Amino acid sequence: MNQTLGTLDKVGVAPNTPLHVSLPANSTQFETAFREFLITKLVQNGAVVQQNPGQALEVSYGIQVVRHNSERPRFIPGQFTILAAGLFAAHGLRNEHLDAQLLGGLGLAAAADYANSINSGGPTNTELILTTTVTRGGQYLTRKTDVYYLENADTSLFTRPSYNNVNMKVVSQ
Repeated sequence: MNQTLGTLDKVGVAPNTPLHVSLPANSTQFETAFREFLITKLVQNGAVVQQNPGQALEVSYGIQVVRHNSERPRFIPGQFTILAAGLFAAHGLRNEHLDAQLLGGLGLAAAADYANSINSGGPTNTELILTTTVTRGGQYLTRKTDVYYLENADTSLFTRPSYNNVNMKVVSQ
């Protein structure tokens, strides 16, 4: 939000110019929550935020959920690291230069964990594209787009319900 306010200043919009944050039609859970966070952050940064559009600049945002199948391994230290640490703790006390052996062993174990990514739960296949826009009379004043990775299980929080594939059971009496 600081970048948006900074960009408004650069394009000559006075700091006390009123803003109105609109809620997209048929909002998702995320869009509703994002609007609340956005208004809170604007007010905390000293912006004038109005409940009704009036003569205010329009702050809007949109989301797009993108699904793909490319692999993106994530590293979480796991069983190789734990096993190596345990082995060095049990057998390493009798060796000289324990610190060098411990460091080398843990490094190799971490590399094996990274290579296997066994404890990561697999890569996410979902991205959220979030674009925030400020307009005046149909003219774009600022626009910012960010991409975030989503856990596949959380995708429903960011998408509108689809009624095309609903199975209904008809019961008669």
